[in-house]
Amino acid sequence: MTLRFGLDPSWRRPGDGRVVIAGSPLRLFRLTEGGAEVMRRVEAGEPVTEVQARFLDRFVAAGALHPVHDSSPFTVADVTVVVPAFGVAPDVGRLLACSVAAVVVVDDGSAPPITVAPLDHGGVITVRLATNSGPAAARNAGLERVATPLVAFVDTDVEVGHDWMVSLLPHFADPAVAVVAPRVASSGGDSAVASHDARNSSLDLGAQAARVSPGTRVSYVPSAALVARVDVVRAAGGFDPAMRTGEDVDLVWRLIAAGHRVRYEPTSVVHHLPRATLGSMLRQRRSYGRSAAPLAQRHPGALAPVRMSGWSLAVWSLAILRRPWSALGLTLATFTVFVRRFRDVPATEAARLVLGGHLAAGRQLAGALVRVWWPIAVPLTMLFRRLRLPAAIALVAPAVGRAIGARRLAPLADLPLQVLAEGAYAVGVWEGVAATGDASPLLPTITTWPQRGDG
Repeated sequence: MTLRFGLDPSWRRPGDGRVVIAGSPLRLFRLTEGGAEVMRRVEAGEPVTEVQARFLDRFVAAGALHPVHDSSPFTVADVTVVVPAFGVAPDVGRLLACSVAAVVVVDDGSAPPITVAPLDHGGVITVRLATNSGPAAARNAGLERVATPLVAFVDTDVEVGHDWMVSLLPHFADPAVAVVAPRVASSGGDSAVASHDARNSSLDLGAQAARVSPGTRVSYVPSAALVARVDVVRAAGGFDPAMRTGEDVDLVWRLIAAGHRVRYEPTSVVHHLPRATLGSMLRQRRSYGRSAAPLAQRHPGALAPVRMSGWSLAVWSLAILRRPWSALGLTLATFTVFVRRFRDVPATEAARLVLGGHLAAGRQLAGALVRVWWPIAVPLTMLFRRLRLPAAIALVAPAVGRAIGARRLAPLADLPLQVLAEGAYAVGVWEGVAATGDASPLLPTITTWPQRGDG
């Protein structure tokens, strides 16, 4: 088997090449002379030996490298598709066109019962739950009927192509990989809300491959469409039926905590129907927010709205209080400490890391202010005039940043709807906090930065 690795967008090997800075969150790895030679092969796209692959595995675990397998231990015939359905029948013909072993449709207590066609097809299995029990219970009921080593969970509002699993299955060549998910892009609908939802869907996790882990660039994958090892999901107890939303995040994080790996593979793209009306979009975002507190109880520390170093928190606190020279002085102090601690990192790279780290922390603070903290921020800005300008900047900065990055004005046009969507999510978060008494989804996490690797 030939094994190559792709570089994460964060990858940098400055200076003499004996230091690698990459991953999510960023880590600093020091290399031996032999390690530097292996990295040269990786960067050139050359295959590596099994021994070298074992050395590189720690970079994969850190999200710095992404494996590229040239073959798969499974085919689509080793996959059964499970579809939880409520009120809407899935297109089983499209699913069977993928040449999977079978399709299991679970009617989650629809009234009247849904009709699945063609019912006489040998590859279609129908299961009906007596009462509506939620998508987690429906998926678990379908999982019980799976006789293949792999299962694909696909929602009724997701359209898949006949070859959507082709680039997912090779990841299972790594026995540690339990779940692989495609990119879930939103498409369809001509209303302003549908267009906004398509551009800002929480299901679309971007175009970059990633390892999935809490607190990283891709911290979860949705069960709208994903492929998993049946034995691993069963051993984990399946989805938690007590959760109506967030059950997919919970399963993914439980699998990761148990030592399994979850991969995000955006070369495979499926399409999800966006919300067509403002009310449906806001209800969806509010329900997502409600899941934050139950998830935080099950996974302590994973739902922090902000993760940053104490240095960055102090810099931005001074900036918000309109003490720019003090903030600048602390930034220079951060740079000095960094250079002294990491003497083998070139000064220009150190400056890039320090400034980039502070800017990333600022983006997190702006996002958290709009997404989670606005019920506190609004009355504070009413009481303290000096907070109004920072709050206004935080409100528009994310949209301006996306517009600049995309080189188009659509993100700016999305701003009003985005504020409403984030506000609905915040309402759900606070409702969940009130219901559970767990305030951790509101509290920041202070980390060390940058984190050391062990390369």
